[in-house]
Amino acid sequence: MIPKDVSKLLASGLDLREEYEKATKTLESIGLSTYEARGYIALVAHGFGSAETIAGTAGIPRTSAYKVLQSLCTKGFAFSARGRPMMFRPEPPSSIKDRVMKHLSETFEKLEMVHEVLRDKGEPQLVYTITEKDRVLKKIGELMDAATTSFIVSTPTFSEIREHLLKNIESAVKRGVRFTVITAPMQKVPEGINAHRKKGLIATDVISDGQVALLASPDLSACGFTDNPYLARHLEDFLQILLDYKG
Repeated sequence: MIPKDVSKLLASGLDLREEYEKATKTLESIGLSTYEARGYIALVAHGFGSAETIAGTAGIPRTSAYKVLQSLCTKGFAFSARGRPMMFRPEPPSSIKDRVMKHLSETFEKLEMVHEVLRDKGEPQLVYTITEKDRVLKKIGELMDAATTSFIVSTPTFSEIREHLLKNIESAVKRGVRFTVITAPMQKVPEGINAHRKKGLIATDVISDGQVALLASPDLSACGFTDNPYLARHLEDFLQILLDYKG
C-alpha cells in the first residue's frame, strides 16, 4: 500500500527521481557532499533512523553511513540520540532554509559593503578568482605563509583546512602570527590558536594581516580574493560583529 502523502505526490505528476536529483544538487551547492545530501534527504523522508536504515534508503555504502551522518551532525543538518543502534534525526528543512537565507543575506550585505567602499574610495575592483579545491587550499596556505601579524579564518569545516594545511598553520603560530579561527562546534583546533565556536556558518572567509581577503564557496571549489586593504578591513569588521554577536 502506497502512503497517502506519496500517493499525492505521484498524482501531482511530479517526477520523484528528477526532484530527488534536484534536491541533491541543491544541497551539494550549499556545502554537502553527494553522500551527505542523500543522507539528509533520507533522514527527512524517514523522520529518524539508524545508520543502516539511512544507508539503504540513501543508496550509500553501509560502511560510510555512520561517518556521513556524523558529518551531517557536525554541519548542523542532523542530530543524534544515544542508543543501540544510535539514532539520527534531521534538522527541520525550514531551519536549514532560514540558515541559508540568512547567509545569503549576509553575503549580499558584504557585497553591498564592497560596492560602497569602492565607490567612496574610487579604488579599482581588483578581485581575483580561483577554481578547484586543491588550488583554493593552496592559496589559503600561501596567505598563511605570507602572514606576519594576524590571520583570521571563519569556516564551518576547519577540519578540512587543518588536514591539508596543518604545517602552514603551525608555522604561522610559531612565527607569532595571531591566529584566529571561527568554526562550528566539535571542530578540532590546534593549540596556540584563538578559537571561537559559532553555529550556522556556511562559507569560508579568510583575512591575512588585515590586508588580503578571501571568500570561498562552501565546498572550497572556488574563491575570490583581493589585496585591497579597504575591503579586507571591512570584512574583518564584519567578522568582529559576528564574534560579538551572542545569538
